[in-house]
Amino acid sequence: MTVVFVVREQNKWQRPTRFLTTPAGHCIGDLTSAVEKYRRCVELDPDFFDGWHALGMALMKLGRFEEAIGAGKRAVELRPNDQIGWTSLSLFYNRAGNIKEAEAAGTKAKILSWGGKVAKE
Repeated sequence: MTVVFVVREQNKWQRPTRFLTTPAGHCIGDLTSAVEKYRRCVELDPDFFDGWHALGMALMKLGRFEEAIGAGKRAVELRPNDQIGWTSLSLFYNRAGNIKEAEAAGTKAKILSWGGKVAKE
């Protein structure tokens, strides 16, 4: 099975798409391989929200909570009004035992679920 990750490239006139195909490690449980592939995605495009989010989820599942938190923070920096980003970051903090930070991130996710914003756009 192959998962296709879309990695955007900056171009003077447009943003063409380049595909990076990887084994579906995350889907079938090979999380270490998935982490390597997600890292490659965010190296190629540091502004790739979905890559950072997926990296954080895989790292969390491996028990690498501090790294997951770092990936989650980058994801919400890129999309500060993304409910999924804040929900996931809350989960990462919770798994690391950082309850205060988990509650703060969870509160932002709730605000977004109610139609509010946590950052001006």
